[in-house]
Amino acid sequence: MNKKILIADDDINIIASLKFVLSDEGFDIIAVTTPEAALENLKRQSVDLILLDMNFQQDTTSGAEGLQLVDAINQLELAIPIIVMTGWATIDIAVEAMQAGVKDFIQKPWKNERMLSAIDNQLALAKSHKTAQRLSQQNKLLTSQAHPAGREGIIAHSSAMQTLLSTLEDLAVSDMSILLTGDNGTGKSMLASYVHSVSQRANNSFVPVNMGAIPESLFESEMFGHVKGAFTDAKENRIGRFEMAEQGTLFLDELANIPFTQQAKLLRVLEEQKFEAVGSSKSLHADVRIISATNSDILAAIANNTFRQDLYYRLNTIEIRIPSLSERIEDIPALSAHFLQTFSAKYHRNCPVLSDAAVAKLQQYAWPGNIRELSHLMERVLFTCKGDVIEAKDLLMAENSTASDSLDNPSLTMEELEKAALVKRLKSFRGNASETAKSLGLSRSGFYRRMSKYELD
Repeated sequence: MNKKILIADDDINIIASLKFVLSDEGFDIIAVTTPEAALENLKRQSVDLILLDMNFQQDTTSGAEGLQLVDAINQLELAIPIIVMTGWATIDIAVEAMQAGVKDFIQKPWKNERMLSAIDNQLALAKSHKTAQRLSQQNKLLTSQAHPAGREGIIAHSSAMQTLLSTLEDLAVSDMSILLTGDNGTGKSMLASYVHSVSQRANNSFVPVNMGAIPESLFESEMFGHVKGAFTDAKENRIGRFEMAEQGTLFLDELANIPFTQQAKLLRVLEEQKFEAVGSSKSLHADVRIISATNSDILAAIANNTFRQDLYYRLNTIEIRIPSLSERIEDIPALSAHFLQTFSAKYHRNCPVLSDAAVAKLQQYAWPGNIRELSHLMERVLFTCKGDVIEAKDLLMAENSTASDSLDNPSLTMEELEKAALVKRLKSFRGNASETAKSLGLSRSGFYRRMSKYELD
């Protein structure tokens, strides 16, 4: 999209000259002749830079009107760079304007090269500042996720995974929406990140969001952001997930958990590619690629009127099922070795190896919790195995659980009991988070808070 510049000057000849020069450089121009009109436009729409005259009809020499307008713009807290112009340039006015927050100062008549250089510099600085702000917001809100650099970053020796990766790489070059389905714990978030890393958007942000962990009352603020004062606790402007992912990829995990009342708002953004922060009437552009994931039966949810059919069709331009771990048993030895190495480094312990019998036992297991369950098993066995080789008997798997895994064990603490109950119930529902939460009488957000507390998410 072209950058948009607001010009405020009471001289229509000046406006005509600036329009001629700037339009030729590919800028979109909004022109007004009064401070009031400038403020009204800024409240209604977004611009990238303001080119502002210091003197209007009431006062043609002092620069007071321009300074008043700069102060009024600052009160809107828009963080838009301002370049001021005047035909009566003085050092005093320049200093006062800079102290008021103006980014640059140009004297009339201007030289086009100087004007364009000033504009380009301020747009570049504003972009850099906005990027830093987004990264800061992401650090507050999101768990860092490393993008695999290529196939070597993903363990995929099985034919099922090799075929899957080839398909995802073909899809990555497009901008189409992808819906990843499959059991919980199969690595959907990692594969979404991989698609982003091999796409044309790889140099921009990959923003994951767990839809089940967002309280319904905060959905709009989390997804679209809010402005200061929009509601009681809105003490500063906040960037939403769509803006964080601008020109990048937005990953909607646990898709089926989007509150039904909020689905229409999400659909509108996807259809119109624009949104408004809570408390703001200005539309922001949503240039994002959507990848979503679910382990739920979306078609059943549509039949039960808990998921909108039009939103489903908007999100699944193509639907890809991720194979369960039991369907890719050739990957189990390498995955197990990878997790053992990772946890050995984390806990500063020697890394044991799996015996052939242990590998065979792992490959014969059903893995209802998929890769996540394998990861947790390798972390646990690293501490329970006393030698350099992990034997089959050392694998304390579900069918060989000990008293320490039982809810009846009197030595367990309350937290250990709660974690064990969560794990047991998750296995009962084969990793289906929605059904597990419902069976425990928990809200979506309450369930996910507990999952995060015990690192089960």
